[in-house]
Amino acid sequence: MKDSTLKEKCLSRKLIYKGKIITVNYDTVLLPNGKTSGREIVHHPGAVAVVPSTGNSILMVKQYRYALDRETLEIPAGKIDPEEKPEICALRELREETGYSGSLVFLGSFYSSPGFTDEVIHFYLADNLKWSPLKTDEDEFLRVTSVPWDQVMDLIKMGKIEDGKSVLGILLAKHKLAG
Repeated sequence: MKDSTLKEKCLSRKLIYKGKIITVNYDTVLLPNGKTSGREIVHHPGAVAVVPSTGNSILMVKQYRYALDRETLEIPAGKIDPEEKPEICALRELREETGYSGSLVFLGSFYSSPGFTDEVIHFYLADNLKWSPLKTDEDEFLRVTSVPWDQVMDLIKMGKIEDGKSVLGILLAKHKLAG
């Protein structure tokens, strides 16, 4: 789906911020019509998101999100470490956030918000769950909750699950499980 008439060319790049997780650049680009414009780009190493299914329900995590100043209900997820394969990261995050390990089924990879970031999230369904906890990150505080499959869509519709990656992961998992 490439169309060379839509491509923008980077003329210059300025580093705005380099943090532990993200880097922010300001790029001056040449547009297809010959004019220039600025692009603020967030570079992210990528992430995974896991839908842990117990059969009749899924395991989700409640956690406080500082940027929103409130708790959210999400599927387990996390940043991919340097040189880490997504499936290894998915198993690690599943164990850290829920205490379970399981068998993974790849559901797909999607960009979180391609208008300003290159972050890609790799989605997995986890089943055959077995208790196998890992220590959570020092700055991570969460509570695991079980949500019945027959209620999860209602929670999405009611706005109780409003995290985009969680909604997408749940929809992908439901589709996969439906055959």
